[in-house]
Parts: sequence; structure tokens; C-alpha cells
Amino acid sequence: MAGHGTDAHPHGADRLCESGNRVYSRAVRRGRVPRADAAPVPCLLELALLHPDPDDMDWLVPTSPQEVMTRLLRGVHEEVGASQARVGAAVAAVEWYAGLGGREQGSAEGVAIRVLDGLPRIRAAMDEATERCTREVLTVQPGGIRREDELSEGLHRALEMRRRGVRMRDLYTHVARHGQGLHTYMELMGEAAEARTLDEVPERLILFDRTVAFIPANPDRTIALELRHPALIDYLVTIFERLWRLAIPLTSPLPETGIDGITHRERSIAALLAEGHQDAVVAERLGISVRTCRAHIARLSETLGAASRTQLGVRIAQAGLDGPSQAPELLPLTARAQEPPVGL
Repeated sequence: MAGHGTDAHPHGADRLCESGNRVYSRAVRRGRVPRADAAPVPCLLELALLHPDPDDMDWLVPTSPQEVMTRLLRGVHEEVGASQARVGAAVAAVEWYAGLGGREQGSAEGVAIRVLDGLPRIRAAMDEATERCTREVLTVQPGGIRREDELSEGLHRALEMRRRGVRMRDLYTHVARHGQGLHTYMELMGEAAEARTLDEVPERLILFDRTVAFIPANPDRTIALELRHPALIDYLVTIFERLWRLAIPLTSPLPETGIDGITHRERSIAALLAEGHQDAVVAERLGISVRTCRAHIARLSETLGAASRTQLGVRIAQAGLDGPSQAPELLPLTARAQEPPVGL
């Protein structure tokens, strides 16, 4: 999180030191504290948790906890957006470099970037990576509810990896929670797999043993890139880990919006509308149909008393729905589920 204290107190507002926590809590309870009490904890002033009382400069008054929470949530929202933007930029760069690579030379293991043209080649390469995987699989699965036939296609591969002791972690959109197939896999995979969800995730990614990754190279996913360059792999792992930390475990409930009549999904839609996105873009990013998206927008308008899209935008801002709803890293970290890597 943004903001750090002095060398003696190197932290942000999301993890106060013990002395800072004590002084700030006292200031909130009493409404202010003497400036001398805050001298041992300059981090509170540097993080703008305390500021001078305009009526008496010998006293410090606290920033309200609600305002501090808003700052933290805004930072989380910006971090997720920046991470997703970097993933998109990396994919575009990889495609460009792949175009300069010329013909493949040597074995697949010796090629940093390999273009897989056609579903048979993609499946064959992923089957080989699955067979060689011995430790870990990381995946990002965008879109909404996955069809059960898609999930069951690769069940035998997932169970075989589980037998070999391979650990699996998946990132999905929140919409995927509503698919029974995913929860069936959660039961079948047991302790071998874990899943978390976000409002939206970047494009599909499957990464084996932190040595080889597969990403789509065209919109319909009939062409894929097989990546083995260590720098690219490290980059993708870093992005995955950051998103994983921000995601909500599958078995944990989604956070309440704090506003009666507005669901978590509707809050996510409101935030994207506030950024200026069209209905189709909002639907794609959240993994829902345009029709479902517009039904939610209609309910938002009714709940907020908006008679037009322009008025809805104003109401969204007034209600504070133009930002994130809750910091995911503050939620319990327990959930298990897995979709086996059956293809891009």
C-alpha cells in the first residue's frame, strides 16, 4: 500500500506498528491527542492519520477511520487495474516478439516463444506439459460460468496430477461461483486445489511448474503462445501472485456492498460504468451476458432513483459506488476448487 513511515516505522496505513495503533486508537476514542503523545510515532503524521488541530496546534486530531478505509480501498482498486493493464501490455509485446522469431529451431524446450496454430497443436503441447508437471499449476480463467462438459473433459488429467502431488491454484471471475461444475471439482480435487475469484481477471493463462506458460494469441483462442523465457515466466508469476492476494476465496462470501438493494455484482457494474465503459465491455469484463448486464443496470437505476443514464452516473458517484467495495486481502484465506487445464 502507498505511504511509509520513518526508518523506525516502515509501514503503510494498512499495517500500523503497535505504538502507532495505540496512539491512533486513543485519538479516535477521545477526538484528539496531545502532540507530544505522537512524537514517538511520526508515521501517523506522515500517513495523514493525525493532523494538527486548527484551534490548538499543541493537539492532533485523527482522520476518520471511514476516510482511511476509503483510501486503502482506492489503492487496492488501482493496484488491480494496473496489474491487469500490465498483463495486457505484456501479451501484446509477446505477440510482437513472436512475430519476429521466425521458424522454430530445435526442441520445444529450447524455444523461448513458440506459436501453436490450431487446437490440436495447443492440446498436444498442453498435454505434454501436464504430463511433465510435478509441482504446481497456476491458471487464470476469465469469462463466466463454465459449462460442465468443458470442465469434465480434462477431469482425468487433473486427477492424475493430484495423484502425483501437484498443487493447483485458479483465479476466476465472481460469476463462476454460480456454476455447479466448478463446485463439483472443488469436492473432487480436495486439498490439491484452491480457487479464488475477482470482479474481473485478465486473459487466460495456464502456467506449469513456473517453467512453461500458455496464453491465447488471437480472440477466438485457436492460436496460442507457449512461453519458456525465464523473464516472461517470472513476470507472469508475479502478476498471478498479486492478483491472487487480492482475490476472494471461493468458499468465502462476497463482501456486502453496505447499500440496501444493491448486490456485489451491481456494485462492480456501477464502478465500470463510472469509468465510462459501454454495456458490452462491462459484460465481457465481468463474464456475464449483455442482457444480464442491462438487467442489473435497470435494477441499479431503480434502486438509486435514476431516470436516465446520465442521472445514473451522478447517483453512482453520490452513493460512493464508483470505487471498490472491500479490500480482498483482509478476508479469510481458505478455499479450494479447480478446473483442470483442458485447453485455452
